[in-house]
Amino acid sequence: MQTLPHSTGLGFKPEHFHDLMRRPGAVGFLEVHAENYMGAGGAPHAMLTAIRADHALSIHGVGLSIGGADGLNREHLDRLRKLLDRYEPASFSEHLAWSSHGAEWLNDLLPLPYTDETLATICNHIDEVQEHLGRRMLLENPATYVTFAQSTWSETDFLTQIARRTGCGLLLDVNNVFVSATNHRFDARAYLAAFPLDAVGEVHLAGHDSEELPSGPLLIDSHGAPVADPVWALYAEVLDRAGPLPTLIEWDTDIPALDVLLSEAARAAVLLDQARYRGKQGQTDAA
Repeated sequence: MQTLPHSTGLGFKPEHFHDLMRRPGAVGFLEVHAENYMGAGGAPHAMLTAIRADHALSIHGVGLSIGGADGLNREHLDRLRKLLDRYEPASFSEHLAWSSHGAEWLNDLLPLPYTDETLATICNHIDEVQEHLGRRMLLENPATYVTFAQSTWSETDFLTQIARRTGCGLLLDVNNVFVSATNHRFDARAYLAAFPLDAVGEVHLAGHDSEELPSGPLLIDSHGAPVADPVWALYAEVLDRAGPLPTLIEWDTDIPALDVLLSEAARAAVLLDQARYRGKQGQTDAA
């Protein structure tokens, strides 16, 4: 089974296509949103075919509505299977969220109460996805702006149970952890200490926006700014515990020049190299 390299990657943007083609090996992998490539052909597929020849590929979905109360959309699953069969990515991931109800589709990733009922629904949906796609998927922790009084599970325990019951992996978005921790006033480091890092197949790093409210700062997971220093610090702690992990720089709005993204990726690469060195030193000391 393919896996992503334990190096840095970027979210692929068409405006960077020519620069990337002139710089093979600039990053370890590229990631695309599945829903942008569900057509039969055209320029998007021509570019994706070209970059796939030189890069490991991660496909990240935003439209499955894994947490939705209704059944999964079979047509969407079929299109997704065709896309994954066509490009054979090293990783496929989706979100712990819902975005549809009945025939209504919402352009957002909405939060869920962490209850036994929700857990059963999500596990059933992930089983269906993995069986239909014929591959293991990763599930991403959310950035949230509300919590539910009905919740009986912590988010980390909820994700641990999902991974244990379905065999899926997890995508750890460190910026999402920081955003949620700031918005709900909990300790991000304690959250990460409880996170099942052994299930993580990919890490996301991104920027956020901040709005000052009378009650304190509200952070928005905007993907339109550099990774913030506190998020870098949390990422370093993750690597201290887990060792090197495939790490993506996400930047989806106000997209800068490729060199800006490569600079962010280079900062992550330094931390990955330090984690590799510590791992080798630990092996030497043990010997």
